[in-house]
Amino acid sequence: MRLVNLARMAGLVVVLAVIAGCGSSEQEELQQWMTEQRNATRPKIDPLPEPGKFSPQAYSQEGSIEPFSNQKLTQALKRDSNQATANAALIAPELSRRKEPLEASPLDAVVMVGSLIKVGQPVALVRVDNLIYQVRVGNYLGQNYGRITKVTETSLALREIVQDAAGEWIERPATLQLLEGSK
Repeated sequence: MRLVNLARMAGLVVVLAVIAGCGSSEQEELQQWMTEQRNATRPKIDPLPEPGKFSPQAYSQEGSIEPFSNQKLTQALKRDSNQATANAALIAPELSRRKEPLEASPLDAVVMVGSLIKVGQPVALVRVDNLIYQVRVGNYLGQNYGRITKVTETSLALREIVQDAAGEWIERPATLQLLEGSK
């Protein structure tokens, strides 16, 4: 029995020694490793560049027109009035002529369904409201003063006169393509 007690006692001492050795040793090792890593890691910071030297520049536009002067405003108004005159010349002949029947329909309601050659001139066949019309170069089409400028086998080109966002009259090209498989 005495031998058993002695063996238990020895086992208890070994267990206590193992527990005591594991507890503080690992934490000290961990703390030491973290301190080493912290000291070894140094951020690299580049120094800021020195600011460039400021060199003032002389104003060289003294002889030109001041942007807020009356002279500048007068020039702009003359330029605008010349453009307005040119734009008015675009629309004036259109207002004085008699309108053709196909000008009553919007261009998106007109469909090109075919083409042919009649007396040596190309003629396009267009459908409006289930009626077929023959049109050629020089005829008018659509509600924007559209005048036909070219007729080919597969398309019809025209020049429209429309108002832009500023209310000025401008020319705009438009095209009607042949509708494949139309009834």
